[in-house]
Amino acid sequence: MAAIAGQKSRLTWAVQLSVVFMVVLWLVPTVGLLVSSFRTTDQISQSGWWDAAFSVEKAFRDRIPADGEKQVDGLYVLEGDLLNSGQNANDLKAGTTITAFGTSGIKPGAYKAGETVDTGDGGTLSVAKDGTYKATSKTSFDGSGPRVYFVAEMPPAFTLANYRNVLFSDGMGQAFMNTLTVTIPATIIPILVAAFAAYALAWMEFPGRGLLIAAVVGLLVVPLQLALVPLLRLHQEIGIGQSFLGIWLAHTGFGLPLAIYLLRNYMVGLPRDIIESAKVDGATDFQIFMKIVLPLSFPALASFAIFQFLWVWNDLLVAKVFLPANDASKVMTVKIADDLLGSRGGDWGILASAAFISIAVPLLVFFAMQKYLVRGLLAGSVKGG
Repeated sequence: MAAIAGQKSRLTWAVQLSVVFMVVLWLVPTVGLLVSSFRTTDQISQSGWWDAAFSVEKAFRDRIPADGEKQVDGLYVLEGDLLNSGQNANDLKAGTTITAFGTSGIKPGAYKAGETVDTGDGGTLSVAKDGTYKATSKTSFDGSGPRVYFVAEMPPAFTLANYRNVLFSDGMGQAFMNTLTVTIPATIIPILVAAFAAYALAWMEFPGRGLLIAAVVGLLVVPLQLALVPLLRLHQEIGIGQSFLGIWLAHTGFGLPLAIYLLRNYMVGLPRDIIESAKVDGATDFQIFMKIVLPLSFPALASFAIFQFLWVWNDLLVAKVFLPANDASKVMTVKIADDLLGSRGGDWGILASAAFISIAVPLLVFFAMQKYLVRGLLAGSVKGG
């Protein structure tokens, strides 16, 4: 039965629900990464990011110092505070409460905080929620009090230390400038080259044009890893190996197939009447390209610029192959992988904060040019030349 005018079909609601589901599916890991970037390594190892807003329980053990023992009613008594003066005081945060405790010979965490238990030697032990304890014994503790096992419930805590470690690490500013130095030319150069090639493949008649278009499509599926070593050897032979010029040309070569394919599909969909009218008026191909085709192709140019910028900015493999290994030439991805993560044994907090710092610039580029993205991607999807 046809849908009534003014009402949405069930298929429309299904599409909308599917879109919402996909958005949530993509956002959940991102939110998890963001939350983890404000947590310490210890917190990340103790609980998942979804529990970051809740208290976390962690088990500790401590040895009560016996140097402050005193005698009361014939018993030796030790009193103190595990949370502020114990061995684990530095690992416990303000607002921490003890939920359970135990001692040697007694199952750790077997008793609730505030209870008094018999330690089996005629003495007792009591640990309160605020960490204060009282241990008694018929004999002197002789400088070594009883060992205490306790479970502490620590309140949620967030820190900016991960971001400080990344932003103020040695050489990060230089790495940021190196990333810009690599990314901007590696985005502009393939656009300039591909625009001329795309116009020729779209509007100029010459033998072998179909074969060239097929070759461009075929190059889209060639893994760049296959070309890394041969291309590096070629660069070394001609004297540009492991340099900024070398990595610009490498990224240009790897990005040209997509650029030509995307721009050609857009240009071939431009109104033929405009091109033919310009030719009748005596305009050359170069004039048509510069004054008509290029301005009208800005959505496609912006679409490819977004993809190329994001790819080059986040690239690690090509940067490690085509740039020197010294600190003066490292880009941000290499700096984070080699110096920050490498020296901290895979610190997830550092990794998460570094990820959000590194995507700040690409996000600005994306949001500045996103209105052209869909138009450029859909170009040529219906008709082609």
